[in-house]
Amino acid sequence: MALSILICDDSSFARKQMARAVPAELDAEISYACNGEEALQAIEEGKGELLFLDLTMPVLDGFETLKVIRKNDINTMVIVVSGDIQPEAYQEVMANGALDFIKKPASKDKIREVLTKFGIL
Repeated sequence: MALSILICDDSSFARKQMARAVPAELDAEISYACNGEEALQAIEEGKGELLFLDLTMPVLDGFETLKVIRKNDINTMVIVVSGDIQPEAYQEVMANGALDFIKKPASKDKIREVLTKFGIL
């Protein structure tokens, strides 16, 4: 059965780049969201076993999305992908349950490394 991947970023370019970075050998079904609110709805619909989450977005940002996921004990694995990796942001997302925090744009090698690290690939 395919792994349901949700890519949440307000930039269509970033969403496409992230989708291209997912290893081809991973049996995955990829869905997209433009903000945290859309992501939470998609996860509710079963579209986010794995969530690649940007931090800076309108409507509901990545920090708030992570807090909702944690508060409601939503079963999804979250990897934050952001162009702005500040130590405080890293600590906050990790404290709120993210598996990892990687710099945008994410390379195929980095995505492969992270997915392997967590036994997803």
